[in-house]
Amino acid sequence: MSTISQDELKTLVGIAALKYVVLGEIVGVGTGSTVNKFIDALASIKHQIKGAVSSSNASTERLLALGIQVFDSNEVQELSVYIDGADEIDHQGYMIKGGGAALTREKIIAAQSKQFVCIADESKLVATLGRFPLPVEVIPMAEQRIIRQFQAMGAQAQIRMCDGHALITDNGQHIVDVTHLHITSPVQFETQVSQWPGVVTVGVFALQKANVCLLGTPDGVKTLTF
Repeated sequence: MSTISQDELKTLVGIAALKYVVLGEIVGVGTGSTVNKFIDALASIKHQIKGAVSSSNASTERLLALGIQVFDSNEVQELSVYIDGADEIDHQGYMIKGGGAALTREKIIAAQSKQFVCIADESKLVATLGRFPLPVEVIPMAEQRIIRQFQAMGAQAQIRMCDGHALITDNGQHIVDVTHLHITSPVQFETQVSQWPGVVTVGVFALQKANVCLLGTPDGVKTLTF
């Protein structure tokens, strides 16, 4: 398996995540290329689940196209499991998420779920969070002040662009991507930045960290528990 591709690793963890799905219930579904592999695998048991709660319009479209019913999160009191990817995950289960700009809805569903199962390839496992640019969803009128606050911390920040314009999230907000961070205390960092006026969601998932990580490696899927 030494020549296995990153895409094949994503497929492996997507399939492996099926064992965490509780039959007869609604499953929380995240966003991204790895989650797309899980959604494809989920279609194989779609008649054994009630449906899904989705963290993005893109995932909702994929689920519906495969015949999986999608529920609004307000229709569901609690989810047994939320399955999503990560841009980075450390050895404590803390993550950076939001590369696909769905971090706010992802955090909402994670908070609604008993268990968070992260699916990722081994390139996402890091000793300390911060190598991947940290996404922060912000209200546009506050974005320049928030950028200056990150600069005051010694980081660099810029608005995420798409086709020459600021990217608009599913919630109608903007994303600020932050680099040159070394996040040694994820819970403290998440709590601090979340309190800045104008921040909708910071992409550090420490308060809603992973309980399990299914990590795709050339030797197969490794299960990390936190």
